[in-house]
Amino acid sequence: MSEKLVHITINDQEMQVPEKITILEAANRANIRIPTLCHLDLHDLKLVNKTASCRVCTVELKGRNSLVPACVTQVDEGMIIRTDSLRAINARRIAVELLLSNHPNECFTCPKNLDCELQALAKELGIHEIKWQGEKMHYEKDFSSDAIVKDPNKCIMCRRCETMCNEVQTCGILSALGRGFGTVVGPAFNIPMVESSCTYCGQCVAVCPTAALTEVNHTHRVWEALSNPNKHVVVQVAPAIRVAIGELFGMEPGTIVTGQLATALRRMGFDAVFDTDFAADLTIMEEASEFIHRVEHGGTLPMLTSCCPAWVKFIEHQFPEMLDIPSTCKSPHIMFGTIAKTYYADKLGIDPDKIVVVSIMPCIAKKAEAARPELTKDHHNNVDIVVTTREFGAMLKEAGIDFKNLPESDFDNPLGESTGASVIFGTTGGVIEAALRTAYEWMTGEELKNVEFTQLRGMEGIREGTVKIKDMDVKIGIAHGLGNARRLLEDIRDGKSQYHAIEIMACPGGCIGGGGQPYHHGNEEVVKKRQQAIYNEDRNKTLRKSHENPEILKLYKEYLGKPYGEKAHELLHTHYEARDRI
Repeated sequence: MSEKLVHITINDQEMQVPEKITILEAANRANIRIPTLCHLDLHDLKLVNKTASCRVCTVELKGRNSLVPACVTQVDEGMIIRTDSLRAINARRIAVELLLSNHPNECFTCPKNLDCELQALAKELGIHEIKWQGEKMHYEKDFSSDAIVKDPNKCIMCRRCETMCNEVQTCGILSALGRGFGTVVGPAFNIPMVESSCTYCGQCVAVCPTAALTEVNHTHRVWEALSNPNKHVVVQVAPAIRVAIGELFGMEPGTIVTGQLATALRRMGFDAVFDTDFAADLTIMEEASEFIHRVEHGGTLPMLTSCCPAWVKFIEHQFPEMLDIPSTCKSPHIMFGTIAKTYYADKLGIDPDKIVVVSIMPCIAKKAEAARPELTKDHHNNVDIVVTTREFGAMLKEAGIDFKNLPESDFDNPLGESTGASVIFGTTGGVIEAALRTAYEWMTGEELKNVEFTQLRGMEGIREGTVKIKDMDVKIGIAHGLGNARRLLEDIRDGKSQYHAIEIMACPGGCIGGGGQPYHHGNEEVVKKRQQAIYNEDRNKTLRKSHENPEILKLYKEYLGKPYGEKAHELLHTHYEARDRI
């Protein structure tokens, strides 16, 4: 049945649009810009932030005395709309001026300087002074966690973070606190973030238009380490970085810059430049072995993949009764840190105390993960410093590196060799696909000629597929976004769904849509282009199965013994703990 159309006029432009869409949607179809601030349209998730709290998108309707917010007002037959009238323009300007009157005047030192949507809107509307002077909010900043900084003084009550936290991720951490002028968003009773059940996925940070929520900045720690002649500083780069960081330098989303990354890191002064993909291959060696061991010895199924620290914390808080199903494997960047301070330190004859491991990650939760006490070895942090893609991009600009025009180079060895299987860790479905490439050959003893399990790919929030391995139909479940993870885990817990293995990624799209990636403002096409680039990088690799990585095989021969063996288990596996749900 075709949708009913209505006739409207916007700025003297007559058009037909579907009934029940908003004025803002209709204007977008006509390429008429209406500024917004609180509005957030997550098309792929079929969610819209509908608070209409900022009033920046107000427009004038013929026959209506008051202005209306375009983001929530539906079109009607014969509606005549002016988005560019003096009355609408002045109302927008006053709305932003009032927001600025209660906003800290510290743009120069603000973490979101030049990335702030409020700042950009003030410039667009020609606001060059604060007209309204009066009382301002004064709240303490929350530095309690290792991942997220909360500054309530910069909250403009857009409620975007609430939409992400409560509707998309279903964590239920953030909500409005107080009443009237002093209302802000935070955890219940305004407890510190570290005392809440926050997973640190960073999706709230990714959609916050100001600096009310930002990642804990660790760039100064990296510069300090690089400046210390007594430290041997090594760096690893996650797979999702290479298809996203180019956006910070004007490149198209999905541009692959693997070789430029290696060159840039050497110019910054790192003593060794490695690839987290190496550790992703190592993770598959352990994870595939663990899966086979569970299948052959009656272990707990389904087995859940373990590389995302945000979903690990999610299951610890939300489903503590299911802590026997996650794989015990550490995440790739933590495995890398362990190997760097054991095997690599031994090979080079360097005291592990002098090695500083820096991880460049698409993920804010990796900062908190690196600080977990169980992820240490002989009192050494496996990973010392974590910076996000955005932080690393800022460091490159600070160093004056012309990233876009850098020549390509290779990562160092022995911890820089990787396969295509490790690259696809960066997208939803990639970890389980990589594990199946190895598990299939180990369980059948036959060569897997077509390594692409396309039935496991896509952007649907919950997906499933079946892979035939010998006489066994291996049923796979995949979820990305913690709201989808909740539904999948509830179905497993309640006996509605049966799987042999599951992959969960906390962020929509997986690591390519991580909370520390360049802001994409809910644009699904950006994430899809990053995903396609990940698969292209995989196809361009000579080796595409983790167990074919020669440096990984050498690591087991020289140091670890057999996969899932005693030493490998001691160094590369961990445990989880039930946590209160607050």
